[in-house]
Amino acid sequence: MEKTILIKNTAGLHAELAAKIVHAASKYDVDIRLVYSHVTIDAKSILGLMSLAVPRGENVKLVAIGEKAEQAISDIEKVLA
Repeated sequence: MEKTILIKNTAGLHAELAAKIVHAASKYDVDIRLVYSHVTIDAKSILGLMSLAVPRGENVKLVAIGEKAEQAISDIEKVLA
Protein backbone atom coordinates (compact mmCIF):
# COMPACT_ATOMS: atom_id res chain seq x y z
CA MET A 1 0.00 0.00 0.00
CA GLU A 2 1.18 3.53 -0.79
CA LYS A 3 0.04 6.97 0.30
CA THR A 4 1.39 10.45 -0.43
CA ILE A 5 1.26 12.86 2.50
CA LEU A 6 1.96 16.60 2.71
CA ILE A 7 4.27 17.72 5.54
CA LYS A 8 2.32 20.50 7.25
CA ASN A 9 4.41 20.99 10.40
CA THR A 10 6.04 24.44 10.36
CA ALA A 11 9.44 22.94 11.23
CA GLY A 12 9.17 20.18 8.62
CA LEU A 13 10.26 16.68 9.56
CA HIS A 14 12.26 17.43 12.71
CA ALA A 15 13.52 15.23 15.56
CA GLU A 16 10.32 15.23 17.64
CA LEU A 17 8.14 14.44 14.63
CA ALA A 18 10.57 11.73 13.50
CA ALA A 19 10.34 10.14 16.97
CA LYS A 20 6.54 10.12 16.75
CA ILE A 21 6.68 8.48 13.30
CA VAL A 22 9.06 5.79 14.59
CA HIS A 23 6.79 5.15 17.59
CA ALA A 24 3.72 4.78 15.35
CA ALA A 25 5.52 2.61 12.78
CA SER A 26 7.09 0.35 15.40
CA LYS A 27 3.69 -0.76 16.68
CA TYR A 28 3.18 -2.84 13.52
CA ASP A 29 4.90 -5.90 12.10
CA VAL A 30 5.05 -4.37 8.63
CA ASP A 31 7.81 -3.19 6.32
CA ILE A 32 7.15 0.55 6.11
CA ARG A 33 9.26 3.01 4.17
CA LEU A 34 9.18 6.77 3.72
CA VAL A 35 10.26 8.12 0.34
CA TYR A 36 11.36 11.71 -0.27
CA SER A 37 13.32 13.11 -3.19
CA HIS A 38 14.15 9.64 -4.56
CA VAL A 39 15.56 8.51 -1.18
CA THR A 40 13.88 5.64 0.66
CA ILE A 41 14.22 5.32 4.43
CA ASP A 42 12.93 2.75 6.93
CA ALA A 43 10.16 4.56 8.83
CA LYS A 44 11.30 2.80 12.01
CA SER A 45 14.72 4.54 11.84
CA ILE A 46 14.82 7.91 13.59
CA LEU A 47 18.25 8.77 12.19
CA GLY A 48 17.12 7.84 8.70
CA LEU A 49 14.03 10.02 8.95
CA MET A 50 15.96 12.98 10.31
CA SER A 51 18.58 12.64 7.56
CA LEU A 52 15.91 13.38 4.96
CA ALA A 53 15.47 16.94 6.29
CA VAL A 54 12.02 17.26 4.70
CA PRO A 55 10.87 20.90 4.85
CA ARG A 56 7.30 22.09 5.39
CA GLY A 57 5.11 21.94 2.32
CA GLU A 58 6.82 18.93 0.73
CA ASN A 59 5.17 15.61 -0.06
CA VAL A 60 6.49 12.29 1.20
CA LYS A 61 5.32 8.85 0.17
CA LEU A 62 4.68 6.08 2.66
CA VAL A 63 5.00 2.54 1.34
CA ALA A 64 3.94 -0.34 3.58
CA ILE A 65 3.89 -4.08 3.04
CA GLY A 66 2.27 -6.45 5.49
CA GLU A 67 -0.99 -7.58 6.99
CA LYS A 68 -1.66 -4.29 8.79
CA ALA A 69 -0.09 -1.96 6.22
CA GLU A 70 -3.21 0.15 5.81
CA GLN A 71 -3.57 0.67 9.56
CA ALA A 72 0.13 1.53 9.95
CA ILE A 73 -0.06 4.15 7.19
CA SER A 74 -3.23 5.58 8.73
CA ASP A 75 -1.54 5.96 12.14
CA ILE A 76 1.52 7.65 10.64
CA GLU A 77 -0.70 9.94 8.59
CA LYS A 78 -2.38 11.09 11.83
CA VAL A 79 1.04 11.92 13.27
CA LEU A 80 1.89 13.99 10.21
CA ALA A 81 -1.48 15.80 10.04
